[in-house]
Amino acid sequence: MFHIARASTPMVLASSILLTFANLAGSTAHAQESSNSSARDSLPNAPQPAQVTSQSGEKGSTQTATGNISGTVLDTRGDVLQGAKVTLAGQSGSLVRTVESGSDGQFAFASLPPSAYRITVTAPGMNRFTSTQILLHAGEFRLVPAITLSVSGGSTSVTVTANKVELAQEQVQIAVQQRVAGVIPNFYSTYDWNAPPMGAKQKFHLSLRSIIDPVSFLTVAAIAGAEQYQNDFPDYGGGIEGYGKRYGAALANHVSADLLGRAVYPSIFHQDPRYFYKGKGSFSSRALYAMSAAVMARTDDGRWRPNYSNVLGNFSAGAISNLYYPASDRGASLVLLNGLADTGADAVANLIREFLLKGITTHVPTGANGQP
Repeated sequence: MFHIARASTPMVLASSILLTFANLAGSTAHAQESSNSSARDSLPNAPQPAQVTSQSGEKGSTQTATGNISGTVLDTRGDVLQGAKVTLAGQSGSLVRTVESGSDGQFAFASLPPSAYRITVTAPGMNRFTSTQILLHAGEFRLVPAITLSVSGGSTSVTVTANKVELAQEQVQIAVQQRVAGVIPNFYSTYDWNAPPMGAKQKFHLSLRSIIDPVSFLTVAAIAGAEQYQNDFPDYGGGIEGYGKRYGAALANHVSADLLGRAVYPSIFHQDPRYFYKGKGSFSSRALYAMSAAVMARTDDGRWRPNYSNVLGNFSAGAISNLYYPASDRGASLVLLNGLADTGADAVANLIREFLLKGITTHVPTGANGQP
């Protein structure tokens, strides 16, 4: 998200769209690539750093690097299933842990020592589900494909209790690894349609991580250079001093827009700042969905509402820019132009997310393919 003043050029707008992908906050830890799983292990994985000590449920041996296993429980209609009992068993079949799926259908097993596991999921009136063997290596995060329980004539039970804070933090850890061509941040795209919501703390973490990303500073420098070349905001002058003023203004735009639109307002309105990749349907339906996401957002409880966070963030940042742009460029027109330009840039960026970025983004969790 980046603000464009009224004198800005198409080059600046293009750079603004590029900066939209430089989003993130939270964990600054970077995971190492895990070793390849065996041919029989078809479950998705994404690396996650871990340096905590844990006891194996089967052997009692101490491990210095642990992994996580998480997923979502659905019914046959695709609705999340709350209160399903999820049981994690070790290689020998011994019980390791039991939890219940949360209100969003999510469950998670954290701080697991490297080993082979199986998951069993049951719920009253539903058929039992048992996974294939899951090989978990040190430092790995495994996102299990959505588990669907069908209705049964009898009753079964499964136990799984999801820790919402852990699930929210895992979403940040997944996001910070996503980069287009391994370079440009794609932090605010999620390819898991049923991804659990982030809390206010995680929203601020992701926003701050986006603000300080090196690619963001390079994009700001490019915008300032384009403005200098076109002599936008002539009152700033030329030379190094003029470039410095333009760079400072562009950086202030970036920080205010990202912090307000991705953290402050989403926390106030309980909205998710991420773009939820659809990936299914006709070209026109996907394009309409992508553009509408600039003004519509998913709330933390999974509903769709007007995107107050993004729109207010854009216009608020435009209003703040009146504090540092030259007096001759200030006024209501600056706020209006910046707000509309940023909202339009968000719509274009969402189209790029929907149709181009998934195939060239690194560390997209296997099995995360958008709308079920």
